[in-house]
Amino acid sequence: MNIYDISEKAGVSIATVSRVLNGNSRVSEKTRQKILAVMEETGYQPNAFARGLGLGTMNTVGILCADSSDAVLASAVYYIEQELRKYQYDALLCCTGYDTQVKAKYLNLLLSKRVDALILAGSNFVEADQEKNQYIVEAAREVPVVILNGSLKAPNVYCALCDDREIMRNVTAQFLKTTDQILYLFRSLTYSGRQKAAGVRQAFADAGKELPERQMLQFNGSIEETRQVLLERFAQGERWDVILTSDDELAVGAHKFARAAGLAVPEELQIVGYNNSRIAICCEPEITSIDNHLEYCSRSAVAMLMQVFDGEAVPSCMSVSGDIMIRGTTSGLV
Repeated sequence: MNIYDISEKAGVSIATVSRVLNGNSRVSEKTRQKILAVMEETGYQPNAFARGLGLGTMNTVGILCADSSDAVLASAVYYIEQELRKYQYDALLCCTGYDTQVKAKYLNLLLSKRVDALILAGSNFVEADQEKNQYIVEAAREVPVVILNGSLKAPNVYCALCDDREIMRNVTAQFLKTTDQILYLFRSLTYSGRQKAAGVRQAFADAGKELPERQMLQFNGSIEETRQVLLERFAQGERWDVILTSDDELAVGAHKFARAAGLAVPEELQIVGYNNSRIAICCEPEITSIDNHLEYCSRSAVAMLMQVFDGEAVPSCMSVSGDIMIRGTTSGLV
């Protein structure tokens, strides 16, 4: 028995049950008594939501991220933690890696700690295979779940993300006005990764052009390894006018490749990164990068959660548009 079951049995929304457990006054006494009666009848013992029933709240939110050594994920966790503190909530962090079973294990560990909610930081938590997302759906029957940079449709699941597909389509479409010799270099096909790749493909389709598979290069390596693999392809005769990347680290690798290959940037090769991280300005010329507004989305994820705690109506998804931060590695972008 969980909060989802209580809402169904009482004939009210999860948010209404949450209001009662939070001690929110914006519930009629009749509805409150109805929900409390269902809880007593079923023997339901609230854990994370226990407010206003004499049990108190843990005032703790569980955060999961795949890899805290990843600069982008580390920044997201920092923003989330800082925002939670504003609302006097503590955080428990688990670094899960990328294996689905391990992610599910740590999620359940956090639930056992009686957290009030879960925030999943990173698009790697949303799998293309919906069956692999079931552990998240099940968790949302116990506590609210907020996903940062990913989208999953399920009751009590909320998402805050950038429209990666549209901004990638926009950037690719601008380059296609002058060239179709565009290499898209990406690490993985997480939720965000799938959206970015779809945006590149959509731009080619909109322009009536074919996107050869050799111009979609999946490579999860270091900066030096990225430089080397591009040099190898260059030695084999491949040529590009533009290299688009799924993150700034790959863009730095492309930048180093250009230097090693004797290519002038941006005159002979244009380079675009993603995330607008600090590393994008550590090169000369500085790297044009797409700003996915990580800080805003991270803080919005917490704001959505607080609204859920207050029993307010919250949209299931909050999406923002990405922006192109134009620097010295491109010419002609707007």
